[in-house]
Amino acid sequence: MISRRTILLAPLALIACGSAAAAQSIEVMKTPTCGCCTHWVEHLRAEGFEVSVTDLPDLTAVARELHVPDDLRSCHTARTGGYVVEGHVPAADIRRLLAERPEAAGIAAPGMPIGSPGMEQGDLTEPYQVILFTRDGRRSLFAQH
Repeated sequence: MISRRTILLAPLALIACGSAAAAQSIEVMKTPTCGCCTHWVEHLRAEGFEVSVTDLPDLTAVARELHVPDDLRSCHTARTGGYVVEGHVPAADIRRLLAERPEAAGIAAPGMPIGSPGMEQGDLTEPYQVILFTRDGRRSLFAQH
C-alpha cells in the first residue's frame, strides 16, 4: 500500500531529478569572425552544455571586468555558475569546477593551445595547463593536458 507521504513527496522527487539532469548553461563572449571560438562552442554543446553566444568586436573590457589577468587571456571569455572560463578549456574541467566550487574567479587555458577543444589540428597536440585564478591575482594549477 502506498502511503500518503509517498504520494505527497513523489512530485518533489521528480522535480529534483529533472533539475539534476538539466543542462548547465554557459554564456560565451567571442568575436564574430573567430572560427576556433565557434568550434569551442560546438564542443560545449556536444558535451551537453546549453550555450548562449554574444559576438563583440573586442573582449578586452569584458575580460578586465571579469578579473581575467592579461597573461591568461585567450580569444573568448565565458561565464557559468558564477565563474569565468577563459579560452579553450575542456568541458570536463568546467564540470569539475562547477562540482568542486573552489573560491576563485575562474579558470583559464591561456593562449590557443593546439589540440585543445576548438583548436584541433589532426593528430597534432601540445601540452597545456588550465589555471585557477582569483580576483586578487593568485593562481594554481587546475588541470594539465
